[in-house]
Amino acid sequence: MALKGRVSQNGRFAGIIEKTGDEYIFTYNDEFLRNPATKAISLTLPKTQKKYISSFLFSFFYGLLAEGNLKDIQCRKLKIDPDDYFTRLLKNTNGNVIGNITIEEINE
Repeated sequence: MALKGRVSQNGRFAGIIEKTGDEYIFTYNDEFLRNPATKAISLTLPKTQKKYISSFLFSFFYGLLAEGNLKDIQCRKLKIDPDDYFTRLLKNTNGNVIGNITIEEINE
């Protein structure tokens, strides 16, 4: 079963981030791609119809994760392994985040 998150930029649905086995995949939403007013979520993930696939969490998404004491508090409170970056991303980036990107866990 794949873990998935709905990625939004300024509240607009931008794409899907998912983890399947040992791979991370990011795919832009078609409507987001067609809209000339939208910008890529990151310089390292330019707007394109191709799927981005990696064996490690994309550095842009890793950069959204808390560090230090806040990381410790989040992991303890939510009972998340500190090394489980993807679960941390899904559980902690849906609300009060720095920047214009939020990620909402998709429960299927």
